[in-house]
Amino acid sequence: MEARFETFTMQIAKISRCIKKIKTEEMSTFNLKSPHVSCLYYMFKQNKPITAKELCDLCDEDKGAISRSIDYLEKDEYIFADSKTEKRYKSPLSLTEKGLIVGQGIADKVDNILDIASEGLSDENRKIFYESLMLISDNLQKICDNYGE
Repeated sequence: MEARFETFTMQIAKISRCIKKIKTEEMSTFNLKSPHVSCLYYMFKQNKPITAKELCDLCDEDKGAISRSIDYLEKDEYIFADSKTEKRYKSPLSLTEKGLIVGQGIADKVDNILDIASEGLSDENRKIFYESLMLISDNLQKICDNYGE
């Protein structure tokens, strides 16, 4: 395959642009921004209280972005802190009834989009694709980690 670099980088960039556009379009019905959607999605999928630190890891976002998202989601009554006594970053967060309803709607939309995006892939091909994607991601992360040294 002669054009590995071009194919890889162009397809990854195209997928990224499509994901951003789909997030913007599909999630606009919830009047939420992308980081808010990610927080609600992962909290709904976890189906248990979750800390800001855990959200950072799941959403692959920095502490500041998650903190701003949590503030917004608390003010709009999507989530609440289970404990006010612990440090904010370690306090378990839970979905309110409103958060559960929106989380379910987000999860339904995501599931539908994933079904459409993977049309034509057998279960075996999908498994191989995700294994390959994870391997490539981990290998690229190792390269990036070496730059920081």
